[in-house]
Amino acid sequence: MAPTAGLEHRPGRWIANWDAENTHQWETEGRSIAKRNLSWSIFAEFLGFVVWQLWSIVVVQLPAAGFRFDTNQIFWLISIPSLVGATLRIPYTFMVPRFGGRNWTIVSALLLLIPTTGLAICVSNPATPFGVMLLVAALAGFGGGNFASSMANITFFYPAREKGWALGLNAAGGNLGAAVAQLIVPIAVTLLAAGTVNLPIAGLIWIPLIVVAAFGAYRYMNNLTSAKGDVAGSLAALKEPHLWVMAFLYIGTFGSFIGFAGVFPKLIKDYFPAFSSIHVGAVALSLAFLGPLVGSLARPYGGRMADRMGGARMTITSFAAMAIVTLTMIWTLPLKNFWLFLTLFLVLFVASGFGNGATYRMIPVIFATSSRAARTGASTAATARLAASSLGLISAIGAYGGFVIPQVLNASTTVSGSYTPAFYGFVGAYILMLAVCWACYIRPARKRNTIGHI
Repeated sequence: MAPTAGLEHRPGRWIANWDAENTHQWETEGRSIAKRNLSWSIFAEFLGFVVWQLWSIVVVQLPAAGFRFDTNQIFWLISIPSLVGATLRIPYTFMVPRFGGRNWTIVSALLLLIPTTGLAICVSNPATPFGVMLLVAALAGFGGGNFASSMANITFFYPAREKGWALGLNAAGGNLGAAVAQLIVPIAVTLLAAGTVNLPIAGLIWIPLIVVAAFGAYRYMNNLTSAKGDVAGSLAALKEPHLWVMAFLYIGTFGSFIGFAGVFPKLIKDYFPAFSSIHVGAVALSLAFLGPLVGSLARPYGGRMADRMGGARMTITSFAAMAIVTLTMIWTLPLKNFWLFLTLFLVLFVASGFGNGATYRMIPVIFATSSRAARTGASTAATARLAASSLGLISAIGAYGGFVIPQVLNASTTVSGSYTPAFYGFVGAYILMLAVCWACYIRPARKRNTIGHI
């Protein structure tokens, strides 16, 4: 393909001279290239989230398959993929600059074959030891790591004025994997089973799609020579106070999304045992998909509204909504109204989705305008690399919420016999995060009369 608007296409699907801020280059060829890479990035990340969330659905079906694990073991099987996935996001952040976005998407997609195959093998035998089950569940963390590299890659493709929408779409497409897994897996494992479950299907059905994702990345995605980043750049990001503030806020938004997505089926079953015992597949494992679904769909709109109104404003609004809804859910639990409980939790997921999009939109803007590098006159390319490194690191820290929320709920029910103390703790955390966001980004912006910029 002949280069257009300064672009140079090299072997291995590398592109040199990419500048998304160059309006002529963007409108003539850049936009179409960016959209194609975004589409395949979304598909690969979608499958990553599917694999990441498989165990949150499978564990609720383990008793029907003959497994006998206690509540503490169940919560560990739910939370260990989030712990490993969050940790893997740190090295995954460096993979795009090191190997290229296209190349790493191929590798990270193929790695998903390991946990899907492993799940199919270990759940086929009720005698599988808990330690083996925990190890295989941990391998599902490969799916969680994909998010960091995918988001870091896409941020290089889009201009600042469209990053919020593009990153929101990329993240939402990935987040939808949690919803689709919770919808499809219960149907798939019971469809051909008479009075029992066929749990190996939960892993096997995704293998063909994983192969398609790897081939699509190989055939249609690109590497950018300008997507540079290194350990030194990430160490510089770690010195930025803004990174730690945003990571704290992201624990509240994305951490809530992924944490509640993991425990939602179990919460429904535990809070409404009589209802879910009659309709185990239809309620506890099917309606649970609605939570991550609405949260995922809300995310790009959170990014778009943040583009227009300011990310800090949207983030504060999201935390306020999450605190109010959680309190309402706690206070209405004595009514034992399943549909009210479901509705309130869906609103909580929507609020977290809006917050996800808003906080992620804030990051590149903050590092372009308010970071130490920006204040000292660093180049646009340098601040972009700093922002890309920060995106990955913040996504890693925030994802630990997916481990913390199930474990806090586990500790709460172990100590008090109830989840209520944990939920009150979450309300307190949301209020604290709202205050931190206001103090760090709204209050200074008012003093500079730039409210709505970040």
